[in-house]
Amino acid sequence: MNKKALLQYLSSIADSGITDLPIATEAMQSKIAQSFEATQRLIDSKADNEPLVEPVSESATTPFDSEESNATTLSSEADSKFSIGEKIAGLEVLQSEVRGCSQCRELVDSRIQTVFGVGDPDARLCFMGEAPGADEDRQGEPFIGAAGQLLDRIIVACKMKREEVYILNTIKCRPPNNRNPTETECDNCRPFLNRQLELLQPEYICCLGGIAAKHLLRTDLSVGRLRGRLHDYEGIPVVVTYHPAYLLRKPDAKKDVWADMKFLMNEMGHNIS
Repeated sequence: MNKKALLQYLSSIADSGITDLPIATEAMQSKIAQSFEATQRLIDSKADNEPLVEPVSESATTPFDSEESNATTLSSEADSKFSIGEKIAGLEVLQSEVRGCSQCRELVDSRIQTVFGVGDPDARLCFMGEAPGADEDRQGEPFIGAAGQLLDRIIVACKMKREEVYILNTIKCRPPNNRNPTETECDNCRPFLNRQLELLQPEYICCLGGIAAKHLLRTDLSVGRLRGRLHDYEGIPVVVTYHPAYLLRKPDAKKDVWADMKFLMNEMGHNIS
């Protein structure tokens, strides 16, 4: 790692609010080097297009209304710019930085732990939600409460498995009383999110809910206005749909989410009809 690259890397750590670092072992030094090299690369741009989702009858039911569905493995056909070892090492270093972040004092004082992300680092698809809830804060894993169980059923209905996608949130700490994250909190966490997605380099991102869509895409449009077409984040196609927690309150919206999932799977070349 040259002097300029090292200074850039240390600057990114300082921007994250970290003021002290442990003495690195030889293994950790290697991981840090791999992480930095990975995060310096750029994601290739992809052409953006805007097809419409398949219309769904008002009376339609969805496969994720029930607990069971057949799942098949969805393999990646794209060539990865990073090796799986580079991704894992880079994510481990980034997760350590997230744990040490102290920018949002209210979140730091109230959290049990940070919630980084979970899943296959080589996944083609990344699901992005809003913020951790109480269950997630206790266990350190995103989407494990009631909304997470519904997301699991949606994933299985798409003939995938939870462990072959990647799941993360807009911010890494639980807001007190499950309130919405503030603009400042999202902005503070944005460098972590950007670097996480750069390391993961998924082929597709699915934003779950308005807060995820708003902050990833820098838009004020509602989910209803954003549905039904592809958006772009750093050359990665993005699909927007309703958050599973919203479906728990508004079950009628499940048909819309199922239409969005069929649209997304079709874009990915994965037939779920």
